[in-house]
Amino acid sequence: MTTSPLDRAADTFAVELAHHRTERGLSKKQLATLMGFDPSYVSHVEGRRHRPTEDFARRAEAVLEASGAIWQRFCEYDELRHARSDRAPHRESPALGQWLPPGTGLIVEREHASLTYRDETYHCVVRRDLHNAGTEPITRYLIRVAVDRYPGNPGRSNRHHRTHPLTFAELQLRACRLDGQEHEAMHWRTKHDRDAFKEIWLLFENADRRFPLYPGDRATIEYAYHVGADKWGPWFQRAVRVPTRHLAVRLDLPAALDPQVWGAQTSLSMEEGPLRTPVARREEGDRTIFDWAVDEPPLNGRYRMQWRFRSRPEGEPTEPGWLRPSDRMRSLGILQRDADLLRRPAQPFDLPREERVAQEAVERLTAALLRLDELHPFSKGVGVAAPQIGIGRAALIVRPPDRGGEPVVLLNPRVVDAAPDTDEQYEGCLSFFDQRGLVPRPLRIDVEHTHLDGSRVITSYEYAMARLVAHEIDHLEGRLYVDRMAPGVPLVPVEEYRHTGQPWRY
Repeated sequence: MTTSPLDRAADTFAVELAHHRTERGLSKKQLATLMGFDPSYVSHVEGRRHRPTEDFARRAEAVLEASGAIWQRFCEYDELRHARSDRAPHRESPALGQWLPPGTGLIVEREHASLTYRDETYHCVVRRDLHNAGTEPITRYLIRVAVDRYPGNPGRSNRHHRTHPLTFAELQLRACRLDGQEHEAMHWRTKHDRDAFKEIWLLFENADRRFPLYPGDRATIEYAYHVGADKWGPWFQRAVRVPTRHLAVRLDLPAALDPQVWGAQTSLSMEEGPLRTPVARREEGDRTIFDWAVDEPPLNGRYRMQWRFRSRPEGEPTEPGWLRPSDRMRSLGILQRDADLLRRPAQPFDLPREERVAQEAVERLTAALLRLDELHPFSKGVGVAAPQIGIGRAALIVRPPDRGGEPVVLLNPRVVDAAPDTDEQYEGCLSFFDQRGLVPRPLRIDVEHTHLDGSRVITSYEYAMARLVAHEIDHLEGRLYVDRMAPGVPLVPVEEYRHTGQPWRY
């Protein structure tokens, strides 16, 4: 028997509800009591005997603290229910006095955030249409300003912002309440002041008067600030912290810099992935405009726009923050993929006769690993083969992903056995760090290698370590990971790669 999309949506809501209830260790009766419902009601909803209501979904979301997941499942169900009954596809705002979970008395009916880059400065303007759907007057609104000069490299960003902290003086923050053509200034007060992070209360008042947002009322507020390019990295993120019906983002960038823009989204209940709708691009004179929007974004959802400039204005110096990843690796002495040495099989060590030569190679590999850790976090672990630093000998070093163990050094390694089971994961390579590629590898390999005293041993590696070690052994055989990729599978530019900072999953 087939089920309708509406029935499947109701089932999905029930499964989500049961999942979060059991995670909290609550019985159905306990949850119903906390929500203020009859003890049997939760059982009826989970058993699909009753369909969820908006009031039920809001209460469940608040009590179970589901990070927006239960509310999102209800929105999906409710949209299908309205479409089926030929009613308007978008719900009206909750009626005044309807129960709302803590913090959701305020609704953002529409947010439009724009970021403009001119004269080495980023100008941000955020406009929000607010509706007080709660029962208490609202007298302040919390905003956040965060910078990250080198995303993906938290150590470098932290050091940079400690030396060059973000200041309120440079922000030049201004805020106002809009009423037609009238702009009424809003005072603001600092909540948190950190080197790279500010939290600020926008107050519904100024020197002349107070103008709280009363229950049932609507208002439009706008705030703007400036941050220099020396502190603002190539990203712009919007976080959904109160119920929001429509979110729109615009980037206004110089066409002369040939900007390339992409985006990613995530939430506490969903891993990072690409934006579900494309970013629209258009040219306006000497500017390139990028627009993107979403309806009904989930609570705690995060939407990040990222970009890179493929050219710099003529005569403008290129500072280190603009170097391509491959250029940074080259500056550390890592040979790039066009080097002949990377395509030659490495020469084995004659041990123990060449013990001193082998030790020198290991010392250079260890020094290279330390330099790399200063440059990039390498959450998946990292390895370096001797040919990559200009040594044509059979030695490699690998640091495990968890950073908990000592780096593994292998001399004269070769794979003598491998598990039949394989998986595909994205790999990067220090020798062409601008891209990532999907590579099949065995889940376990057995590696024969030599100690300095000439004795030979066999060591087994599994999962992430098997992948890292196999990658470096390929280098010693004159092979790159692109040689193992399936025909026709494209490389992914690092700017579009979605899993930076995340370990491989098994």
